[in-house]
Amino acid sequence: MPPGFQPKRDGGPRAGATLKDLKNSKNVFRLFKLIFKEYKVNFIVVLICIAVSSVTSLASSLFTRTLIDDYITPMLSSPAVSGLFSGVGIGPDYHPLAIALFKLAAIILVGIVAGYVSSLMMIKVGQGTMMKVRSNLFTHMEDLPLSYFDSHSHGDIMSVYTNDVDTLRQVVGNTLPELFRSLVTLIATFVSMIVLSLPLTLISIVMAFLMYKVTTTLGKLSKKYFTERQQNLGIVNGYIEEMVSGQKVVKVYCHEKEAVEGFEKINENLRSSVFNANRIGNIIMPINNNLGNFAYVFLAIVGAVIALHGWTPWYLRGLDGSLLTIGTLVSFLTLQKNFTRPVSQISNEINSIVMASAGTDRVYAMLDSPLEVDNGKVLLVNVSKEGLEVPERTGSWAWKSPSGELTPLKGEVSLKDVDFSYIADKQVLYDITLTAYPGQKIAFVGGTGAGKTTITNLINRFYSIQEGTITYDGFNVSEIDKDSLRRSLGTVLQETNLFSGTVLENIRYGRLDATDEECRKAARLVYADSFIRRLPQGYNTVLSADGGNLSQGERQLLSIARAAVANPPVLILDEATSSIDTRTEKLIQKGMDSLMKGRTTFVIAHRLSTVQNADYIMVLDHGRIIERGKHEELLDLRGKYYELYTGNQITS
Repeated sequence: MPPGFQPKRDGGPRAGATLKDLKNSKNVFRLFKLIFKEYKVNFIVVLICIAVSSVTSLASSLFTRTLIDDYITPMLSSPAVSGLFSGVGIGPDYHPLAIALFKLAAIILVGIVAGYVSSLMMIKVGQGTMMKVRSNLFTHMEDLPLSYFDSHSHGDIMSVYTNDVDTLRQVVGNTLPELFRSLVTLIATFVSMIVLSLPLTLISIVMAFLMYKVTTTLGKLSKKYFTERQQNLGIVNGYIEEMVSGQKVVKVYCHEKEAVEGFEKINENLRSSVFNANRIGNIIMPINNNLGNFAYVFLAIVGAVIALHGWTPWYLRGLDGSLLTIGTLVSFLTLQKNFTRPVSQISNEINSIVMASAGTDRVYAMLDSPLEVDNGKVLLVNVSKEGLEVPERTGSWAWKSPSGELTPLKGEVSLKDVDFSYIADKQVLYDITLTAYPGQKIAFVGGTGAGKTTITNLINRFYSIQEGTITYDGFNVSEIDKDSLRRSLGTVLQETNLFSGTVLENIRYGRLDATDEECRKAARLVYADSFIRRLPQGYNTVLSADGGNLSQGERQLLSIARAAVANPPVLILDEATSSIDTRTEKLIQKGMDSLMKGRTTFVIAHRLSTVQNADYIMVLDHGRIIERGKHEELLDLRGKYYELYTGNQITS
């Protein structure tokens, strides 16, 4: 193995980095802090084993001096050996040499065991840390507000879990132990070299410093491209995720060529950033290798001249005062290989940490994202017929204030002078005022982007309003615990989301403690039972990704059944029947009417035929309520609702 050679574990070149760069990688130190906190004892054992393994590896190098100077040279010059070569006398005594070799073997065996233990423990530390990081990421993600997912592509978020977490795995599993091993080896080797020969050590220091400067100087030129590489990798993953999930749309609109062109563009950006990062990094190792070879040859020449001439000045001796012998020179040259290699390794490992900081920063950027704020103290509790709080589900609810006072849940929801915008300077809702009294059915109609879904999102506290108030049974929704608030609101979204598992498990998602019979009853209520029974295994049929083996209408039926099994006091139906045919819709409407009976219900619909029986219809246009009333009243106005309704009849 040539001096300065460093195997590439990840198959790619490494750019240089300085200690200043490492100091600025604050999130990397946060990762190290996590490791030490979770695996303090294991990590200390790993460091001790690495130190033992590194020190014992020097034993063979130092033994070379003893072997040549104390055994081989004396034996070659002894009368016994001279007589043996001349055909007379007895052979030399190998007993002392055998004892020394056994001692060396024992030392090396200890190093092997220590190395094995450190590797085994590091696997536990590395994989355990990654499990903790992924767990922290997922737990944190579940508490993030919806605004986070609106501003980050799903593919980019997935890239954090895969590519960026994998960079942490390399740092924890490979870079960190290698860095410590290199530091220990460097220190032990440096001390040994000073003891053997001070002048040769000074020459090695100069050459090692030159190698370090070359590595760091060249590395600065390509460091920024490694950050771009991680960012572009996230963009590529996000694009692929979008194309895979939207493949049907791509094919329907014959968008294959444009999709490929879009991918080629971002793929070229990724290739360019990787190329620029690797372009300079590729020449670092060859330069270091050649510098190491040059240093090796130069030291061999200088050392041989000193040893063969037998020069004895104090400045040409070792720290222990010993002369530079042939054995000392051979041992020193072996140590010199071990000295230049850690110098290169330390630079590379520091650089690996700095490179990984791009992925670490993305991981901690997600972990540092503000969580959904919940200062609500009012809780939703089950109550008995007598109005007392009980642990079991009774179908009757009450709001429990921090003082313990119970207020019966009625389902009165009121919005007063509500203004809202998703982003600054782009208002979505203006002065929204309405009241839904217990048991009423309130419908929202209007064109796309009018703000219908936004209102229901605000009732759910998915977003915080800028102005106005939203109250629920007299409580400001900001005072209600979010989990309690959302348990009281059964929501059926326009976009159906099913999960891997059986049909029964997907229905039970609405209420995890629901029995099988309650799930089947909910399915019968919304007329989903008939198609479920026709499935290969009925309710036990396992659904593929997002229910891909079901039609869109069947998927929506399951979403409605999920809300039905939750049996909430208030319902929000966001285009709940948009993907169902007219005949099935009429059947479902009967079940929905039964489900909505006695419950406050908010309905968003583009099919105005589904909201004719609403108690009040709110007509929205560009974030404002421009009309409100019953179906017949709004038709008599001959305003926006009339246009929407008659237009629906004309186009149907």
